[in-house]
Amino acid sequence: MDNLLEKIKQSATYISDKLPTIPKIGLILGSGLGELANEIENSVKIRYEDIPNFPVSTVEGHAGQLVIGQLHGQPVVAMQGRFHYYEGYSMQEVTFPVRVMKQIGVELLVVTNACGGMNKSFQPGDLMVITDHLNMTGANPLIGPNAAELGPRFPDMSHAYNPTYVTFVEEVAQRLEIPIRKGVYAGVSGPTYMSGAELIMLRELGGDVVGMSTVPEVIVARHANMNVIGISCVTDMAIGEDIKGITHEEVVEVANRTKPKFISLVKEIVATVQL
Repeated sequence: MDNLLEKIKQSATYISDKLPTIPKIGLILGSGLGELANEIENSVKIRYEDIPNFPVSTVEGHAGQLVIGQLHGQPVVAMQGRFHYYEGYSMQEVTFPVRVMKQIGVELLVVTNACGGMNKSFQPGDLMVITDHLNMTGANPLIGPNAAELGPRFPDMSHAYNPTYVTFVEEVAQRLEIPIRKGVYAGVSGPTYMSGAELIMLRELGGDVVGMSTVPEVIVARHANMNVIGISCVTDMAIGEDIKGITHEEVVEVANRTKPKFISLVKEIVATVQL
């Protein structure tokens, strides 16, 4: 654990030395949303491979860099490309950037993703604000020794997604006339897409959408006492009784088609959120 703390501080020092201001908002940009980072002004871009102790993103469609600067006047740090458990990284490696964000001053984490819609009332292209999650990955990034400097041994996840921020996102979407759903994100390990029986099970357990990211990052963010806003883009329907199959290319295509309204929503959230 001492080694983890040392690595976090090394990475944070490397990044902080390149920053004119302290970012208060962290953005994890999911599939199709990486272009938002291009709108960050006065930006400093740091490749993951140049940051001490950082993993390197290997997923097609994900860039691999931090972009730090101003978005609508707010100091932000954005991850263009995230790390996934299915890539072979440990949960600590997957969530390491969240730890570093906290160390450099981030107070609010806005995490986005592409997902499959299990709720039969949803449709591809829908945006959903996350109200809660199911951790179905079979792992947890907090397993192992705990350092009090990072957070409590037994952090409470009953309000991982602050209800006040959920309401705020709904209000922003209404103001922009962007339809938005709300619901529960079921996080799985991947990299396989789910079988019909698995999808039916997850829906029966209360999941509205399913994806292969987000949950570990949110667990660590809450462990570190960061507030969280989670937004999903439904790229395909994952109805177990009528499963049609899906490819990564199809997921990216729908995410790209949806990104103008997704980017508008995230930008307005950043511009108007109260920390």
